[in-house]
Amino acid sequence: STGSVLVTLSTVQSGGALAINIHAPIMARPATGVPGTESPRKFRRLPGRPGKAQRGAMTTTLITGANKSLGFETARRLVAAGHTVYVGSRDEARGRAAATEIGARLLVIDVSSDESVARAAAQLTELDVLVNNAGIRGALKSPGELTAGDMRNVFETNVFGVVRTLHAFLPLLEKSAAPVVVNVSSGLGSHTLATDPDSIASKFTPVLYGSSKAALNMLTVQFAKAYPGMRINAVDPGYTATDFNDHTGTQTVAEGAEIIVRMAQVAADGPTGSFTDRHGTVPW
Repeated sequence: STGSVLVTLSTVQSGGALAINIHAPIMARPATGVPGTESPRKFRRLPGRPGKAQRGAMTTTLITGANKSLGFETARRLVAAGHTVYVGSRDEARGRAAATEIGARLLVIDVSSDESVARAAAQLTELDVLVNNAGIRGALKSPGELTAGDMRNVFETNVFGVVRTLHAFLPLLEKSAAPVVVNVSSGLGSHTLATDPDSIASKFTPVLYGSSKAALNMLTVQFAKAYPGMRINAVDPGYTATDFNDHTGTQTVAEGAEIIVRMAQVAADGPTGSFTDRHGTVPW
């Protein structure tokens, strides 16, 4: 049985946000899978190097954009679980305050800057989990109103920023016994929903944000295929009350962070190349 998907979509006129929340049942997984099919893929580990998740050890985790909202809540919960967490923040003062509040460590990083990301990577000696959470919404414009500059501004953080950060931290992740990457995406980046005439998502055009998250989804699949020894997944927090939507979202930040926290702690033989929210699989 393939189950059914319930989609809710909301718009906010003031300061505006367009957000999708997808609810899908968790499907039975096939015995084997490949990245991009929302199913787990086993990988061979070198003898004598058990994954941290299997031996119960804590991880070293970096979360970009973690001085507030979903990133901050994710960091707080991972610290509470015993992990060493770096709060990634563009603003040093805000990042330091956030890190101090929850017992995390500060790492100043602006994902839109090559120099900033390189400096940040040079400060760490180990990394097990990377959560690419930093992102911007961009202006709400119709396709005909968009300029290349509008697109470039959003993609610089939401897409190029992820590539920049992955490139810089891959050497550290490759040294980990059980490396994990979580890309914080959105249901608004789903091609399936955008092209389904029966889906309400197909009636709207969140071009800037949605297209950047669609690109992030493809990056997730391709990186998962290129690095089968890592668990690399995309997640959709859902319609969460954050600055993106003037705090009008129907979920709390704690609810939105649930899937990020869960996938940041995925086992070494867990899913890779998947797209999920806290309810289950999200269609690409």
